[in-house]
Amino acid sequence: MSAVEASRWEPARLAAWIESRLTRVEDALGAWVGVDAPAELGDAMRYAVLDGGKRLRPLLVFAASEATGGDAGTALRAACAVELIHAYSLVHDDLPCMDNDVLRRGKPTVHVRFGEADALLAGDALQALAFELLTPDGDAIAPAVQAHLCRLLARAAGSQGMAGGQAIDLASVGVALDEERLREMHRMKTGALLQGSVEMGAACGRPPSAAALAALRDYGAAIGLAFQVVDDILDVVADSATLGKTAGKDAASDKPTYVSLLGLDGARAQARELLVRALEALDRSALADTGALRALAHMVVDRDR
Repeated sequence: MSAVEASRWEPARLAAWIESRLTRVEDALGAWVGVDAPAELGDAMRYAVLDGGKRLRPLLVFAASEATGGDAGTALRAACAVELIHAYSLVHDDLPCMDNDVLRRGKPTVHVRFGEADALLAGDALQALAFELLTPDGDAIAPAVQAHLCRLLARAAGSQGMAGGQAIDLASVGVALDEERLREMHRMKTGALLQGSVEMGAACGRPPSAAALAALRDYGAAIGLAFQVVDDILDVVADSATLGKTAGKDAASDKPTYVSLLGLDGARAQARELLVRALEALDRSALADTGALRALAHMVVDRDR
């Protein structure tokens, strides 16, 4: 058995771990999202967030928090906050002025269901709510931790992260990018928020050593890129019903992808290489409990949707 295979959790163990964490996330999102908003806006916010999605980013927050002895209540707020940023980005990315998509998470996109104006406002409100969750009243989260979490999330979502990557993506339609430029685009557009999720989890309790934090960042960077490589593969080999979004859209839009650059076999090899890199980073971290992080790395690369 290879070292990579030896690190894998049994499916039942991973499923139980995911279920227990996501139950907390879904309950919290149901209680927090859109409840005080005007009716139509609240409905659009809840439609965008609830009842769908892999929730990978919240799971990464929990896994990193548990690996570093983080506070469970802080991790829950951080997990929900990063999912709200992800959801807002999908709402805006699907708009006609961006990717102009009509299917997301197996149902009509928010602007198709509620109109463009309410979709835009729903995304704005979800982004604001994310930072509100990280700054609760009282002393449940120390002010310094609040500030650190807000900075990590803002950096992952902003011009040097997700928003910047989307800008490069829009400017790259029909452009032949080399692998270095493609990697940079995906590092920002997709990888930054996944890596940020890991860093936010590590910030939910006592700070890990500098070496452990650097290793966690390397892990997050590797699986962040692996996620996008697998997304590029699935856009070619899976159908819309399986993906829950429009399949084949990258090729139809003439967007540069790992498949267009490396071919299917080359992209698959790249995903496996990134998995090895992520697991090696966890070895370097010397943290005692990285089982969930390892299992999530396997899930990212082996997924079929």
